[in-house]
Amino acid sequence: MSSGEQPELGTVPETALWTLWQRAVEARRPDAVLHDPKAVELVERIDYPFADRFGTSGVQAQLQALRVGCFDREVADFLAREPRGTVVCLGDGLETQYWRIDNGRARWLSVDLPEALALRRQLLPPGPRQRYLAADATDLTWADEVDRNHGVLVTAQGLLMYLPPTHVRDLIAGCAERFPGASLVLDAVPRWFSRLTLTGRMRTHAYQAPPMPWAMDAAERHKLRTASPAVTTIRDVRPTGGRGLVAGLLPLALTIPPLATHRPSVTVLDFADRADRPTQS
Repeated sequence: MSSGEQPELGTVPETALWTLWQRAVEARRPDAVLHDPKAVELVERIDYPFADRFGTSGVQAQLQALRVGCFDREVADFLAREPRGTVVCLGDGLETQYWRIDNGRARWLSVDLPEALALRRQLLPPGPRQRYLAADATDLTWADEVDRNHGVLVTAQGLLMYLPPTHVRDLIAGCAERFPGASLVLDAVPRWFSRLTLTGRMRTHAYQAPPMPWAMDAAERHKLRTASPAVTTIRDVRPTGGRGLVAGLLPLALTIPPLATHRPSVTVLDFADRADRPTQS
């Protein structure tokens, strides 16, 4: 039963509610590919016409959950290596990753715009090892607030596509400079999808996707290296598992062009340690 909590959207991106709804739709299934009871709880608490606005596409929800799973695996692997490390989540929205994979020791920092963070704080109050920082992710002053003592992993989930390309490049370069030895996990929409959003032709049910000016085809991920000489490795993170038709088609979409080269992607960038960087004369 909904408690009637109404999100004050204002300028808060509605995408936060869209992604929350997709995770909840998938998590409600007995054969779900993503276990996310916190997302289900939030949807039941929030007074918002989720189904009327976003529809209830099982395929769409599953694909979204598989993308989220890529981020979860990378964060879980990081916490296995650095149990007391810091996970920095840029543009966190109403993401519930902390409640899915927290190890009980790590520190989590959520960086988001003030309106978005106010909604997150209202619905997902931070715990003792969580910190919420109201800031523009592209303004690297938030980096001064990050605990670097036990390793750092930065995630930009569902964020960069909404930024101008120059801002994406500057953000990658800024993270590489400020977090030697760390990694950045990001996702990108392909160029054809970006063009649809820029011309207002990307609509699902009653929801119009906002413009996404930054895009990257999966085959272009090597270009991210040009953002900074401190980017040492670039790795593609592929969704695994799936159910039904998605499970059957996913291997083909990941290996056979043109789908494999023009698909959404999740990418990890590793940054060189300070000692491994070339000295400037």
